[in-house]
Amino acid sequence: MSRLYSWVSGYHCLWILGISTTLAVVVAFSRPYFGDEFSDATSFDELPISMRIPSKGPDDPPVLAYSISGSHGDSRRMLRLVKAIYHPRNQYLLLLDAGSSDYERRELALSVQSERVFKAFGNVNVVRRGSALDPKGPSAVASTLHAAALLLKMSADWDWFVTLSAADYPLATQDDLLHAFSFVPRDLNFIDYTNKTGWKERQKIDEFILDPNLFFKKNTPIFYATATRATPDTFKIFGGSPWVILSRVFMEHCIQGWDNFPRKLLMYFTNVAFPLELYFQTVFCNTPEFQNTTVDNNLRYSIWNTTLGEAMDLNISNYNEMVSSEAVFARTFKEGDVVLSEIDKNVLNRPLDGVVPGQWCLHLGILNASLEERSAIDRNYSCSSWGDINSIKPGSNGLKLGTFFSKLIDERKLRPNQCHNSV
Repeated sequence: MSRLYSWVSGYHCLWILGISTTLAVVVAFSRPYFGDEFSDATSFDELPISMRIPSKGPDDPPVLAYSISGSHGDSRRMLRLVKAIYHPRNQYLLLLDAGSSDYERRELALSVQSERVFKAFGNVNVVRRGSALDPKGPSAVASTLHAAALLLKMSADWDWFVTLSAADYPLATQDDLLHAFSFVPRDLNFIDYTNKTGWKERQKIDEFILDPNLFFKKNTPIFYATATRATPDTFKIFGGSPWVILSRVFMEHCIQGWDNFPRKLLMYFTNVAFPLELYFQTVFCNTPEFQNTTVDNNLRYSIWNTTLGEAMDLNISNYNEMVSSEAVFARTFKEGDVVLSEIDKNVLNRPLDGVVPGQWCLHLGILNASLEERSAIDRNYSCSSWGDINSIKPGSNGLKLGTFFSKLIDERKLRPNQCHNSV
């Protein structure tokens, strides 16, 4: 008995802790959807249903479901971001984690409610409760899957799940982006597989970690145990960027699919550092029906510190390279970054504190104007009336994106299986 007690209290107690935290993930993720999960931030009184609900068909533009995450002090950046990527066809979910206060979440919800456009179309929601998480731990995976599950609960009529943080910003208008995605098979997934040295150095799969955020209310750093474990031999682990654009059918597979592998993998990654950089890539590469549905490009622009493997802040010196790239989102930005104003003015044509115009947002002075003429129009305008949310009008950047997407698809046909950089 004494030897048995020593065995339990020694090395193997870490595995017991691991099992308990795994159960915490499953319980947290399996909570039923409650009616008060979202803030009372929307109202549908301003528009008839026919103008609020996007039409869905092979000839209609796609629908994007955005998950925008943030922490303490990020509410203003999140609000600016959702305005920069807003379109009535899409769905938007704003999540402030437990590092922010209930007051900050209420303020964000009130800010959303005060926006006439958001109220009219009712497609911007703020999650009422913040979950504790550490970006380096499995709690980040649980938060991402939670966001996708909520978006599926709100509406299953979207085509792609897009993950953004408060530090991101778009490099294309939604009319341009929806135009480009119109030519893409809707089961295609944009996800980065990388073999960057810095990324590989910190992916120590055999290390055993514990993430207290799975059972604490407030954000708590993960900690590393001294124990290690053997690398799995029933599946291969793949990795890449945590920022993804994933198809609805794939997200349904991860959340409510019949195959048990996504759930088993979730349990395994309960004790792995940086699992958000591993989870989706590993599901893809170990699931035959999804292996050939990926494009090795997540459409993001980042400046990387190759020594540490972490993104550096973008600055004005990177502006020309950034806007001429074929990425549709860039990161990382601080609040009030001067580059954001340049993007608003020269790329998005976003008015001060307003949403980006499009066919759905009618304004006599800008709707039919050229890009050069638009720059001379007062940027303080607001939508004078609603247009057709099922009609999009791409600019030159949208046409360029469409060509680039077609090129990605052609390259994928030549190399269909993107699962080539195993850990």
